Amino acid sequence: MMLVGTSGWQYKDWRGRFYPRDVPQRAWLEHYAARFATVEVNNAFYRLPERSTFEDWRDRTPPDFTVAVKASRFLTHVKRLREPREPVERLMDRAAALGGKLGPVLLQLPPNLRADPEALDATLAAFPRDTRVAVEPRHESWWIGEVRQVLRSHNAALCWADRKGRPVTPLWRTADWGYLRLHEGRASPRPRYGRAALDTWTARLAEAFPRHTSYVYCNNDSGCAAVADAVALARSAERRGLPVARAPRHVPSWS
Repeated sequence: MMLVGTSGWQYKDWRGRFYPRDVPQRAWLEHYAARFATVEVNNAFYRLPERSTFEDWRDRTPPDFTVAVKASRFLTHVKRLREPREPVERLMDRAAALGGKLGPVLLQLPPNLRADPEALDATLAAFPRDTRVAVEPRHESWWIGEVRQVLRSHNAALCWADRKGRPVTPLWRTADWGYLRLHEGRASPRPRYGRAALDTWTARLAEAFPRHTSYVYCNNDSGCAAVADAVALARSAERRGLPVARAPRHVPSWS
């Protein structure tokens, strides 16, 4: 099963494109969750929400909804994966309020953080064993066999990432599930992705995870590009016969 969504939903320039103008911003989550089956909570990176906020998201979304949570930068950028137990416990104590709607946790590492397999191993070990963790390194020193083995030993997914239609990570399969982030396409209007690029990513996911779950999040939010590309990618997966969680058939334009 492929779950396709966007990195966040509270973007003001989506009003009139994805959100009807008469729908208040406080109801945008309900509107989004009625159309997509998953979302990646990107703003948790900047400020970890209170447990009550996660409970609110749980109560306002359908039973089949899945929330991926980007870990706080305190763990990844301030502590730089050092002494991970306390920040991981705080994150999981709050995110656990999502109950069965909690999806993967994303660790996006700083671009200047060099490979540290021991610190990564300790960080992944601090998470509950049943928590899916995706790791998005952004320094080329991480592309070594030792890191790959650490990810495999924890069934943690290397987060595949794309900028301008090209992979910026190796296409390692390190877990029995996948995670892909699409940051910026090259199609018009920018930062959209073209059909060829989306079809290529669909083919890669189909080959790597033919019978397993994969999560795909479009992070190119500007101009509602993320919504349009999430819809297009879901349709691409369907053309390949892949099972896809619900997504809109098209992107309406609201006035």
